[in-house]
Amino acid sequence: MMKQTEEFSRGKALGFENKLLPSETYNAMRLLLDYSESSCVFVPIRSMQYMAVIDKEEVIFVDAVSARRSIEFSWQYFKPQLRSTLTEPVSYQFTYYDTKAIETMKRAQGEFNKFVHLLLSRTKAQLQPSKDNILPFNTFKK
Repeated sequence: MMKQTEEFSRGKALGFENKLLPSETYNAMRLLLDYSESSCVFVPIRSMQYMAVIDKEEVIFVDAVSARRSIEFSWQYFKPQLRSTLTEPVSYQFTYYDTKAIETMKRAQGEFNKFVHLLLSRTKAQLQPSKDNILPFNTFKK
């Protein structure tokens, strides 16, 4: 697999909003990052024609249809340490760099959740050893 480098630019932040990310989305996103061989994970959100990029600090969203490489909005400052169980939502800051981001955000969280789980299930399937590779466990008799 050939590594590819992508560069994105970030304009001046136009605004911020505090949001909550459902635990199943946050947990799946962190698992994807843990399974990744690189420092980030690209998540194509085909239903919206967007690309999300997850790294340890944030998730950025770029309109994949336009040839632009500018970040439309990002999710930053996740605070999983504030929750008392793994099933509680995680607070984060929605930061937008384009005025259309507020409208895009209305669908983004739900669609992102779908595609993160799809990618996670594919990743787990690739990590599972095939039955042909499992050796039988022999018990030894004295």
